Amino acid sequence: MAAIKLVAFDLDGTLVDSASDIARAVDLALESLGRRSHGVDQVKDWVGEGLTKLLKRALTGRMDGEPDPKLLVEAREAFRGFYKRGLCIETRPYPGCVEVLDTLARRYSLACITNKSAEYTEPLLERLGLRQRFDLVVSGDTLHAMKPDAAPLLHTAHHLGIAAGACCMVGDSRNDILAAKAAGFRAVAVAYGYRQGADLLALGAETELNSLTELPVWLAGLDSADASR
Repeated sequence: MAAIKLVAFDLDGTLVDSASDIARAVDLALESLGRRSHGVDQVKDWVGEGLTKLLKRALTGRMDGEPDPKLLVEAREAFRGFYKRGLCIETRPYPGCVEVLDTLARRYSLACITNKSAEYTEPLLERLGLRQRFDLVVSGDTLHAMKPDAAPLLHTAHHLGIAAGACCMVGDSRNDILAAKAAGFRAVAVAYGYRQGADLLALGAETELNSLTELPVWLAGLDSADASR
């Protein structure tokens, strides 16, 4: 296998714990429409496939629910207002996140690939002091498709001039692992985050890390293995 040159990260549930702020905005939006709120534990299970999917699930209480289209539009606008005002109240990088990014930046190109819309992704990264650590940020509405489609990952590799086989995707959900496999990236799972009960190793992740602080050691092991060949 090619030596790793690019490490890409998911955002919510991988780099930052944002569930409380997302859930608050979802519940406030539902309440403003006369709907029942759900709480952070339930909303956490619905995060990861973009805002439209999240709001459909919140409005119907089902993973594959399809609410009235007009209601969905109203919920999106309500959520947008509440979330932009409360984007970074409780959201914080996971322990070791900043230090790991700084360590890896000395050796690898870094990217953030998220299904979160750019209007939330960019200001969130800025407020947390993370944006400048990435060579590229690809949001859920940057392209025509989002994870688990391979397109955001392949776009990242192409934009940075790095072969897919020399790239690694780190994430907490099935979408991250499936996208990595489809794009020809190496896939790394984290054991925390918002995985909706998925077995990420069974889906093709090469390893599962309990903390981001384990990632530099794992990558160094790949470098050592490549050097010994």
